[in-house]
Amino acid sequence: MKNNITENLNTEIQKIKKTIEILQSKKLKNFDHLCEKSIKAIKNKKKILLFGNGGSASDAQHLATELTVRYKKNRKAFPAISLATDTSALTAIGNDFNFNYIFSRQIEAIGNHGDIAIAITTSGNSQNLINAVKVAKRKKILTFCFSGNKGGKIKKYVKYPIIIPSNETSVIQVMEIMIGQVFCEVIEKYFAKN
Repeated sequence: MKNNITENLNTEIQKIKKTIEILQSKKLKNFDHLCEKSIKAIKNKKKILLFGNGGSASDAQHLATELTVRYKKNRKAFPAISLATDTSALTAIGNDFNFNYIFSRQIEAIGNHGDIAIAITTSGNSQNLINAVKVAKRKKILTFCFSGNKGGKIKKYVKYPIIIPSNETSVIQVMEIMIGQVFCEVIEKYFAKN
């Protein structure tokens, strides 16, 4: 049994290593844009809106918390909100309208021109995320996504897709949270210097 456990772990590590190597060989211009545009948004008193379903909802919450509380350093709080955490809004919108509008309705309510919207997804095909980025675009909110699955359907609706080169959910999730945490660190370091 111990050999099977070790083998499973090593197999997963190898998949993650391979994905990291592919990412390192690419220029992630859209990640650069995410960092630069988010810094500009924060300077302009705008906010970062993160959202996703399931594990991606947890990632949205995790990253919003890193920004509002701290990542590695004590510093001023950055304006970030996970749209996946307000159970009253999620259940009311799901009940009164439809699950496909749980994020778009919130963006309609609190999103403003100059904000940053980040959809987090493994498949890129969730209709509620696509609806959210469509509303964000109409409100002149800059749209980004972290997605696997070659970007899925959402990539054609997002201005700056950040695509993980994998179709395997576990690998995509590891890479998305890693990239998300690097994003938090870049913002934190920038404001520590300025």
